[in-house]
Amino acid sequence: MEPGRISEHGFLADGRSAALVDRAGAVNWWCPARFDGPSVFGRLLDDDAGHWSIRPEDPFTTERSYLDDSLVLRTVFTTRSGSVAVTDALALEPGARGHEIGLRSPRVLARVVEGLSGAVPMRVKYRPRFEYGRVRAYLTGGEGTVDAVAGPTRLSLRANVPLTCGHGTASGRFTARAGTAHHFTLGYAPTYDGGEPALPDADQVVAETVAGWRSWAGLHDYRGLYRDQVRLSAMVVQGMTYQPSGAVVAAATTSLPEELGGDRNYDYRFVWVRDFSLTLQALWLAACPDEANRQFAWVARAMGEIDDQPVPIMYGVQGERDLTEHHLDDLAGYADSRPVFIGNDAWKQRQTDVLGEVLDAAWLMRYYLDPMSPDVRDLLRALADRAVRDWRRPDAGMWEARDVERHYVSSKVQCWTALDRAVRFGARIGTPDDVAHWTAARDEVRAAVLTRGWNERLQAYTGAFDSDHLDASVLIMPLVGFLPADDPRMRSTMNAVERRLSRDGLLRRWDDDPAGFVICSFWLVGCLAEAGEVDRARRLFEQLAARANDLGLYAEQIDQATGEQLGNFPQAFSHIGLINAAGKITDAVERFGDRAARRPVPTGTAATEGARR
Repeated sequence: MEPGRISEHGFLADGRSAALVDRAGAVNWWCPARFDGPSVFGRLLDDDAGHWSIRPEDPFTTERSYLDDSLVLRTVFTTRSGSVAVTDALALEPGARGHEIGLRSPRVLARVVEGLSGAVPMRVKYRPRFEYGRVRAYLTGGEGTVDAVAGPTRLSLRANVPLTCGHGTASGRFTARAGTAHHFTLGYAPTYDGGEPALPDADQVVAETVAGWRSWAGLHDYRGLYRDQVRLSAMVVQGMTYQPSGAVVAAATTSLPEELGGDRNYDYRFVWVRDFSLTLQALWLAACPDEANRQFAWVARAMGEIDDQPVPIMYGVQGERDLTEHHLDDLAGYADSRPVFIGNDAWKQRQTDVLGEVLDAAWLMRYYLDPMSPDVRDLLRALADRAVRDWRRPDAGMWEARDVERHYVSSKVQCWTALDRAVRFGARIGTPDDVAHWTAARDEVRAAVLTRGWNERLQAYTGAFDSDHLDASVLIMPLVGFLPADDPRMRSTMNAVERRLSRDGLLRRWDDDPAGFVICSFWLVGCLAEAGEVDRARRLFEQLAARANDLGLYAEQIDQATGEQLGNFPQAFSHIGLINAAGKITDAVERFGDRAARRPVPTGTAATEGARR
């Protein structure tokens, strides 16, 4: 049986790595060492790259859900002979609670099979493949344990059903009868560190992992609208956090395509500074200020002292800078979409929007940064100075174009953001001369965007200076306070973007983008809410919420015609967009009322000041 589609997967996390389990009971992705480490199950990218399935032998239907306030997944299979539940968990350290979860996870995947009714014949197939399917380990079994060792990787599987080993596969059959349970525990350890894989009791793993996640959820009480969706999305973002450093990866996977059969199949298991401010806002709105603090501390350490090189735009989970891209030519790719990549050469690009991301995040965290440490002050001052120097330069933009650099409007707007926040910080990070310098540059950037970013024919701000191409990235303009959402030109831009790029609530980034980009759709929600169009914002939010899979998870994109989820999964950016959009609607309801009519567009110019934050 082939792996399920992207949206058919559930997401498990332990603070170091993630596993994806499809509706048919197959674990098709797990990189146990860390998010961006080599896989031991990689069937998402090639049928022979490893998986572990536990499923009924007879035809079945499934229903699944997360156990309340946890990332522990329960799947119920129903067949003609009865029903059975499979509960899957990536283990948290026993006793870890609250903000301690994920710091010392044992790297264990546990699966518990419970007979619910009747007698259901079950089949187990365990096919580990190391190094993205390149290495087939010898399997050796004895006394209920199957060991697989090759190169730097060691796995041990303990099961209370008999398994037969052969040709790199362990398989077995058993019957799940009502009231019985069968347990499987898979542990990982590096071959040469002197330790062996942990093999705790599977029931204990499930109980401890549920308790750990619930203790974390109990510390975060979001009170705004769409509480269930926000709480789940906050948990997904927490699940995508590499807890030893506090870094949030963009996605749990690599090379899941933006378009089936296409070649934009990038590795997203890294940490983008581009996402940084939005991540902090989302964690803040979801009542997770401690995670926001850790995020800022991580990025300050990762960036270090700013020199004359381009400001790094992405990192590995421990702050690594060299993320050089490699092709895995022996893998067929998801749905035959090649190439398959590990690493991401975008790390070499200049993307000037990162300057605004960091300074905006610092402004959000300003009370927690007081007293400000010298290293943070130096970092913020250096980034503001870099915005003065670099705002006139073209860059790769937030969509990381790999052809030529351009004068992207969103990059200029984020340079304005960097300078605006630096001016607000004032003497806390610079001298009076510095502040005067930043103020003058901020006003220059603003004038340039309002002049060269506006297209009179389209009646919209476009993706780049002097361009006639619409781009959804300009929707950040009201969200960072560059223009109010009810500014006449901004309203006209929102209408043009929605009219030309949207279909059934899904917003493409540009005209020939192959699918709707989830966070852009949520940006439009936020802009509508800011403009006082609360009813429209709520309708669009609810349309988008219905696009998540049955577990509430989003990939990066959604096909506008078929509704199929595309791109790496789950995508932190998409869940961050949901949280921030829910916050915007909550604020708008408080300001305008739940059924606010469209406010009249005020007269004035596009240069209206608007930093409503």
